[in-house]
Amino acid sequence: MGYLNSALSNPSSHVHVDDAPVSGGGLSENGNFSYGYASSPGKRASMEDFYETRIDGVDGELVGLFGVFDGHGGARAAEYVKQNLFTYLIKHPKFISDTRSAIAEAYTHTDSEFLKSENNQNRDAGSTASTAILVGNRLLVANVGDSRAVICRGGTAIAVSRDHKPDQTDERQRIEEAGGFVMWAGTWRVGGVLAVSRAFGDRLLKPYVVADPEIQEEKVDDTLEFLILASDGLWDVVTNEEAVSMSKPIQDPEEAAKRLMQEAYQRGSGDNITIVVVRFLTNHDQPSHSNSAQQ
Repeated sequence: MGYLNSALSNPSSHVHVDDAPVSGGGLSENGNFSYGYASSPGKRASMEDFYETRIDGVDGELVGLFGVFDGHGGARAAEYVKQNLFTYLIKHPKFISDTRSAIAEAYTHTDSEFLKSENNQNRDAGSTASTAILVGNRLLVANVGDSRAVICRGGTAIAVSRDHKPDQTDERQRIEEAGGFVMWAGTWRVGGVLAVSRAFGDRLLKPYVVADPEIQEEKVDDTLEFLILASDGLWDVVTNEEAVSMSKPIQDPEEAAKRLMQEAYQRGSGDNITIVVVRFLTNHDQPSHSNSAQQ
């Protein structure tokens, strides 16, 4: 995902990693949800995907925070968002009372702070973000870019985020009204360069590429079975329905994430592959085992 290949001429900002994938997971203290993650460079020589799985207490409330961040133009932006977005969010004074606005403001604050930190960089970097925040019986999914969130509710796969692409009518209009343009260069790209229309960073493409998230709220009840967050390394080769049907019989979310990662690789995904699975255990069978290690 991201920049036209010709814009990726400087390898020095790549983070080189071992080919071995990583995975892990855990269980919330109250037993209401379990989570797992799996991440691999895939067929890429560099790793620009990051993820975060975090459980925190905020004002006496147990909160789950999960995210997948897919970088482009290097790993700087994705790593910065991983390290800072949720910290800004849980410190927001309205996090519990007005979670939706707190999320939106945390996204834009993270973006502006990252851009400030980029003053000495001579090369642009950016990142998608697909995040899920669990507060009580509320699940709030926020998204910029083309990492995606999909839930299984009552056995049905439902996308709870929208991939932000420059050729979407409303996105194209927003870009053009801001003075930018969208053109075809192998795919539709902002300024002929970037294949997503919303992202963190991308200083040279502001104000056309924004980090304003679209936020969708879901109720956690006994029909909500699990959530999949993943970078486009999965979604390029696996449909929402396939991902849900493959994950459904696997009670351990780490094993489900690993299964999806392996499937994407076997289907020829050419990108980094990162997946977070959250399984909701209220009124569902709890997994027979779960790793307690936490990222």
